[in-house]
Amino acid sequence: MDTIRGYIENFIHQNPVNGYNIFVLVDKGKETTCIGNSKDLQIGETVELTGEFFEDPIYGKEFRIKSYKVVPPADNESIERYLGSGAIKGIGQALAARIVSMFGKDTLRIIEEEPERLAEVKGISVRRAMEIAVQVEEKRDLRDAMMFLGKYDISQALSVKIFDTYGQGLYTVMKENPYKLAEDISGVGFITADTIARRVGIPENSPMRLRCALLYIMQQSAGEGHCYLPVPALFFEAKKMLGMDDESIKNELQNLALDRKLIIRDENVYLAAFFYAEQNCARLLDNLSMPLERLTTEDEEILQGRLKTIADAQNMEVDPVQLEAVKECVKNSIFILSGGPGTGKTTTINLIIKYFLSKGMSLLLAAPTGRAAKRMTEATGYEAMTIHRLLEVGGGIEGDSHTYFNKNEDDPLETDVIIVDEASMVDILLFQGLLKAIIPGTRLILVGDAAQLPSVGPGRVLRDIIDSGRFSCISLKRIFRQAEGSDIVVNAHKINAGEQIKLGTDSKDFLFLERNSSRMIIEHMIWMMRDKLPKYCDADIFDITVLTPMRKGALGCIELNKFLQESLNPPSPAKREHISGDFIYREGDKVMQIKNNYKLEWNIYGRFGIEIASGLGVFNGDTGRIREINDSAQTVKVEFDDKRIVEYPFNLLDELEMAYAITIHKSQGSEYPAVIIPLLDVPDIMRYRNLLYTGITRGKKCVVIMGSSEIVREMIENSSGRSRYTSLKERILEIGG
Repeated sequence: MDTIRGYIENFIHQNPVNGYNIFVLVDKGKETTCIGNSKDLQIGETVELTGEFFEDPIYGKEFRIKSYKVVPPADNESIERYLGSGAIKGIGQALAARIVSMFGKDTLRIIEEEPERLAEVKGISVRRAMEIAVQVEEKRDLRDAMMFLGKYDISQALSVKIFDTYGQGLYTVMKENPYKLAEDISGVGFITADTIARRVGIPENSPMRLRCALLYIMQQSAGEGHCYLPVPALFFEAKKMLGMDDESIKNELQNLALDRKLIIRDENVYLAAFFYAEQNCARLLDNLSMPLERLTTEDEEILQGRLKTIADAQNMEVDPVQLEAVKECVKNSIFILSGGPGTGKTTTINLIIKYFLSKGMSLLLAAPTGRAAKRMTEATGYEAMTIHRLLEVGGGIEGDSHTYFNKNEDDPLETDVIIVDEASMVDILLFQGLLKAIIPGTRLILVGDAAQLPSVGPGRVLRDIIDSGRFSCISLKRIFRQAEGSDIVVNAHKINAGEQIKLGTDSKDFLFLERNSSRMIIEHMIWMMRDKLPKYCDADIFDITVLTPMRKGALGCIELNKFLQESLNPPSPAKREHISGDFIYREGDKVMQIKNNYKLEWNIYGRFGIEIASGLGVFNGDTGRIREINDSAQTVKVEFDDKRIVEYPFNLLDELEMAYAITIHKSQGSEYPAVIIPLLDVPDIMRYRNLLYTGITRGKKCVVIMGSSEIVREMIENSSGRSRYTSLKERILEIGG
């Protein structure tokens, strides 16, 4: 049995499910390809591997891993990893290795005291040497912090986040309560904080550990869409995670309630932000809700005539239900318009817009995502923007709705009418921000499909508002004749009604291919995306999207993206790449933002590269393409669907994922020329109707389902779906009496 030691330079292959990895280990300039189970290792970590060398007939000498452990790096390695981490612009891993190879342990002293000597290293001019010295001096504290945290095997990216959050206070936090990392730093959960705390020496029965676990469970539940957890559910998860008794959990739960971190009401436990958000939304809706106009019979006849004139002038086909919807908008300050595909929601919105404009009233149009706002603009002819842009994001901390919107109760939106499309996607925190910026007397019109999945974020806003029965709501059900020829539309309505559909290849826009293996599905998926659907749908290959129920597994979006990236955007000398974590980022890649970042700057450029707009904020679900990777500047430039350009520093790339394949949940509010939905080995918990309904209604010209017809039938039959713990409906009814 052999033992080797070194740092991980890059991964050739990673399987996050079973931990089987292939990576390159470097020790004193010598590279070794290592193969075997080595889960949770990261690029740059120093490891000690036990195993044996063997000769592969194709790839040559390799090392087969039997066991492994992460070890503290030697001093030279710490310095090299720091310099090559991206902290110092202009120094990559290769240059860092050359610098440390020449100067060894004396590297940092030479940079600080004799920086001109860096010019002795091949590739560094005297001018560049001085620029590096200035940066090292400016970042001395960060360097020391990264080297200190490296002793606890904390990754470089996380080290930067810790330093940015605490500054020099990080040493106290690490010594006294590393569990604070999970409370204060986005992306650090209980498991990471607990691992660090163990290394620091915090005991397992520490109250800090229990407190962190309870908050982590609540945050995880919010990630699944819940606004609260029943006390028994919280206790069950805490005991499963920690093995502690009920009394200990109860005591720490009460302490968190005293600190106002958690709110306990009616045997339900809320994170404070969500409790107050539901309460505020109910109060603000009640404040806005008022009859605005009382229409006599004569008034209604005049309104009817005006609407008919508008419809005729625009060549609109309207029915009595749509006309009734406009009347309700005129009479009420809050109105909800619901309906499935092909039922005339867009025509109704256009009729509402034309009517209010004819009365000299001002309107604002908005949607939750850039893609949905773009669709709304195209459908109405009037500019629509994301709700975040409408509210003027101004920075702040995710989840803190009091600080990140410039438009609020102190500086409200100045308009007569606000129309929000795709309202089923709006989560409770975003809805709270919107309501705070609306003054009484303004009409709020929410448009959406109540049968769609609820928002990615916490809450079930549209469904709870409708179910409260407090506000005027009309549901469109008739499929108009222009939509009757689409099997996508017809099948969507059948599925929503629980009716089985015909599965096969006879339809021009709705195809089902029975396939019984993941490998076959992936092969046919790539063939259709690359060779068939672009011509058939007259669409760009990157506009065709795979929608999958799952994140993990052979047909989950994580694994699918690796295959699709390799096939649709293969490596090329003309495309620059950057490896970060589990991903290879390549110029041309289709990517998605996976968390709200209210501080990222964006710009929109017009002709000749002239900036025409700028702002802050990139949000969960925003999709775009990588346009440029700049190794010198350590940045990745992404152009999003609404033409916003964002430069990501390398240390923020954990906020971007490949988006050739995305979960159905993440696809809400988007529409694609064609979608492919793999349905094989779908977990039982995901076999429900409105997941399938949401997926197929994302396809505009073609929907292709590949997999098991039995799973399709099960999903249609299962109307229960995944329930959410929300209480906006109850809060509305409490206030409304």
